[in-house]
Amino acid sequence: MSTQKKALVCGAGGFIGGYLVKRLKEEGYFVCGVDIKHHEYRDTDADEFIQGDLREQNFCRKITSDIQFDELYQLAADMGGAGYIFTGEHDAVVMHNSATINLNIVEEAKRTSIKKIFYSSSACIYPERIQKDANNPGLKETDAYPAGPDSEYGWEKLFSERLYMSYARNYGMEIHIARFHNIFGPYGTWTGGREKAPAAMCRKVAATLNGGEIEIWGDGEQTRTFLYIDECLEGVRHLMESTTAGPVNIGSNELISINNLANMAMTIAGKKLTFKHIPGPLGVRGRSSDNTYIQQVLGWKPTAKLIDGMKVTYNWIAEQVTKQNLSIK
Repeated sequence: MSTQKKALVCGAGGFIGGYLVKRLKEEGYFVCGVDIKHHEYRDTDADEFIQGDLREQNFCRKITSDIQFDELYQLAADMGGAGYIFTGEHDAVVMHNSATINLNIVEEAKRTSIKKIFYSSSACIYPERIQKDANNPGLKETDAYPAGPDSEYGWEKLFSERLYMSYARNYGMEIHIARFHNIFGPYGTWTGGREKAPAAMCRKVAATLNGGEIEIWGDGEQTRTFLYIDECLEGVRHLMESTTAGPVNIGSNELISINNLANMAMTIAGKKLTFKHIPGPLGVRGRSSDNTYIQQVLGWKPTAKLIDGMKVTYNWIAEQVTKQNLSIK
């Protein structure tokens, strides 16, 4: 009888999910990937990829019934960067889609007695009131309450954290929850409105001729931390092999302004550009990850430098810009 572990990755057609499938395969897992779409930029590494809508309970029931999975990784969500999340135009659909997915998945996981479940939450759950300073000292896991996220996306993530923790308490399920802080890298969304800041800055710089001008929302002094995808996967795997339920932060504490993120992309590209600051959705003023707890409970924390991940990401996005002939400035 085979002792190979079987993992179900929900959201396998997305950026982090695609990388996670590859990582689990390298560790010797049998991996089934599920998503409403195939990955936009690479072929899946999954042993089996099932395309379907996780908002449909019957679909969730079928995929969890056909194979007895040892582990389930739930990354499927309706999400995007500031241009999608903070306009307010997509609030209802974001909350409905993501909450429905999580309600379906956790119920079917309970029904089929999946041993371990990972849920990807977000730093967007943290209260807006403690993120008004660009020099954010770092968000601790205990800062989540009293609750007050700055977006409906954050409220849904917080609800779903409590959903999974409730199932753990009431049904004895093993749940592990991570709060991701701005994960980036190649093979992710880089255009179209749902991309996050590192990809957006890389695209703007790559598509602009030396001496040109790029647009930045607000004054550009809002700050964030960004974590390269390889570090994110290390954190996820450490968490899943531990006895820690979480939630735990998985993020960098290397704080940088959006202006300086653009400057970093310019340095990588060898270009000198000017900024045009325009109105746009901004989110909180400053957000950073406090990694004290993850180091305490897992004996690990992210250490990679932002510049190293940005170099790899910029080079990949520059290739995409060239392929699509987007150098218009």
